[in-house]
Amino acid sequence: MQNVYDLAHELARSLKETDQYKDYKKYQEQVDANESLKKMIDDFNKQNFEVQTALMSGKEPDAELIEKVQKIYGIVMQDPTCAQYLNAQMAFSQVINDISQILGEVFGQ
Repeated sequence: MQNVYDLAHELARSLKETDQYKDYKKYQEQVDANESLKKMIDDFNKQNFEVQTALMSGKEPDAELIEKVQKIYGIVMQDPTCAQYLNAQMAFSQVINDISQILGEVFGQ
C-alpha cells in the first residue's frame, strides 16, 4: 500500500499540471503585475467573501452589500484580464471542489 502522504504530494503535483491551474496562475500573474487590476480584484474578493460568509452562516446578506458586489463584478468583468482571471479562478476552484467531493465520499460510506 502506498503512503497517503506520498499520494497527496502526487495529487498536488498533478494539480499543478492541469490546464485549469496553469490558466489560473497565468492570469493571476497578469493581474498582480497591474496594481489597479489587483486592487479591483482584491476589493471584489473581499466584498464577495463577506456575502459568502453570511450565506454559509445561514444569514441573509445585506442587500446593499449584494448590490455593491454585483456592481463591482460588472466593472471587473469589463476588463478582459480580470474576466479571464476570475473565469480561470472559478474553473480551478471547480477542480478542487470535485476532488473534495470525491474525498468526502470516503466519509459517507
